[in-house]
Amino acid sequence: MASTGGLSRRRGAGGAATEDGGIGSTQSSSAPLSAGSRRNTDSKVASDPRDLQMEDENKTQPKLTLMEEVLLLGLKDKQGYLSFWNDNISYTLRGCILMELAFRNRIAMVKDPNRRKYPLADRYIEAISEKLTGEVLLDEALKMISSTQEKMSVGQWIDLMSGETWNVMKIGFQLKQVRERLAKGLVDKGVLRTEKRNFLIFDMATHPVTDSAVKEEVVKRACTTLISRSTGSSPTLAEKNSPIQYQQLRTVAMVCAAYAANVLENALMYLNHEMRERAFNKVEELLGDYSEYPFASNASKDEIVGRDLQMEIVAAVLNVFTKMDSIL
Repeated sequence: MASTGGLSRRRGAGGAATEDGGIGSTQSSSAPLSAGSRRNTDSKVASDPRDLQMEDENKTQPKLTLMEEVLLLGLKDKQGYLSFWNDNISYTLRGCILMELAFRNRIAMVKDPNRRKYPLADRYIEAISEKLTGEVLLDEALKMISSTQEKMSVGQWIDLMSGETWNVMKIGFQLKQVRERLAKGLVDKGVLRTEKRNFLIFDMATHPVTDSAVKEEVVKRACTTLISRSTGSSPTLAEKNSPIQYQQLRTVAMVCAAYAANVLENALMYLNHEMRERAFNKVEELLGDYSEYPFASNASKDEIVGRDLQMEIVAAVLNVFTKMDSIL
């Protein structure tokens, strides 16, 4: 939808403002416009500065969101569905939504000096920008957070979006069909396709992998991070040169979320036993380092300058993941 400013600029070429504020119509000239003047008129195209800002922002955002990367790791490539016994991924995906909004500078911790008296997961968050991201789930969550008068914490928002509440007044905060909507988003991006499979007594939509290169890149990034012998998480050369904002920290968040969602093993299945053990030890180390704020690791300090309140949310979500029953 064009902005008011853009609409005014387009009208300005065809009408002049009168002294009383009205728009007067320009009288037609008896002489026809020359070809040159017609070309000059046609070349004036109104543009919305917000569109340019969105284009600039998109250049610093990855093709896939955190939620999509975690879901992709959990999907069986050919069968196109998640394990029926995975009870953790739904809750983890809600946490990934908050981290993704923080990475996109849409939400942050409430700037209150007294917040440090409380555990990370109990600190209140707020929307700092209502600009839509273009991702349906992210925008739905952002609208809920920005329109809610009552301040709520990271832990509360993850619970509410997961439907983990006895308060009937807040049941409307639940985000429904998150996995299916993420899969359809990946279909739109050309990563998955949709098929129908029969499971004895019912039919179910499945989403096999179409673009295997995209999933292989996610798997490679996870493995490279976890089998590195360096302490903490030192950025690779690709991460240092990447135009993506928070690229290294995003990778850390992705592997930790995959671990919490019980899908990380799918990325490590091609490693030998010793390498897998090293990878699991490394992800536990990363989860410990990045589930507190300031981060225990200094590897990401250059990425987060001036973004403390946003990155505090990332640490809070990872802190929630450490308390999930499957990890303890």
